[in-house]
Amino acid sequence: MRNYLAPTPGTAGPCRPSRGLTPLRATRRRIALMSCVALATCLSAQAAETLYVGGAGGSNEQLFKEKIIPAFEARTGAKVVYVPGNSTDILAKLQAQKGRQEISVALIDDGPMYQAVGQGLCAKVEEAGAIKELYPTARMVGDKSVGIGFIATGLAYNKEQFAKHGWKAPTSWQDLTDSKYKQKVVIPPITNGYGLLTLMMMARLNGGGEANMEPGFDVMIKKVAPNVLVWEPSPGKMAQMLQTGEAALVVWGNGRVQAVVDQGAPVEFVYPKEGAVALMVAGCVVEGAPQAKLGQQFLQHVVSAETQALLAQVVGFGPVNKTTKLAPEVAKKVVFGPDKVNTLIAPNYDIINAKRAEWTNRWNRAVER
Repeated sequence: MRNYLAPTPGTAGPCRPSRGLTPLRATRRRIALMSCVALATCLSAQAAETLYVGGAGGSNEQLFKEKIIPAFEARTGAKVVYVPGNSTDILAKLQAQKGRQEISVALIDDGPMYQAVGQGLCAKVEEAGAIKELYPTARMVGDKSVGIGFIATGLAYNKEQFAKHGWKAPTSWQDLTDSKYKQKVVIPPITNGYGLLTLMMMARLNGGGEANMEPGFDVMIKKVAPNVLVWEPSPGKMAQMLQTGEAALVVWGNGRVQAVVDQGAPVEFVYPKEGAVALMVAGCVVEGAPQAKLGQQFLQHVVSAETQALLAQVVGFGPVNKTTKLAPEVAKKVVFGPDKVNTLIAPNYDIINAKRAEWTNRWNRAVER
């Protein structure tokens, strides 16, 4: 039997236009053409790269899924899957999957990020695109990760509670040691990051620092801990306590505080006179992960001026890109502009990460009892 789908001299092939064919052969040709189109579509879908990105959940995840990722997919044709989790969980995944990574881009807090870089889990950041527009502060040591958002760690207070007691607004890290705030202070634990930075500042302001944490522990044990109502790890619980006034004075990030303010609570963030501590959310392309080239492009997309403006507006990240433009009402709520960025205190994570386990054990025994 003759194969009517095979091309004959002077006629079209199965995926070419049909000319001069009988109605039966033309119909069969159209069926074959439709099959070719379907096959091409299938092959195209298979060829599209899929990029796995690990990052924070909540409002961050929502923003990435609704706006940041769709813009990248439209531009590149790639598929991006967002894997939510806290920073320590994502770091643990990278450690467990070393040599067979699934996540290609990690977006985590700067402390765990320094650990990831130190363990060889991050690839060198390409000097391309919006990476060239970053503040120097956002260029992390080793050029294997970059900041994707600035957060200022400082103090926040409930204005109604302060007015009720006739207290002036806090201005200094040293206010945490004032006995009048007994059982009115709430600080996250050392494992949360904010507790660790509080310990660091107590050390720095009392003759020590990252290389000598003894003065910090001394002040935390004798003067700060007696004022602490609870060492609260949950952001939701922390927000509730600050909102109700159960916590009159807290150590927290400006973005977290702004979210409470936006709900109408009588709360205000304070940049301490000694300086707020820089807490960055950072990004890196995972070493040995699939789609490394696409991962570099995605990191450039995240630090672009357009994406940085979205992160500032929605989740309160201070832009790391110097060219970012913000509306005045957004700019006043975040770490924005060289004046604010340059006053942030940068922790020495090389020392911190080497001592973190030791300090955590001591904190649990002596501070958080």
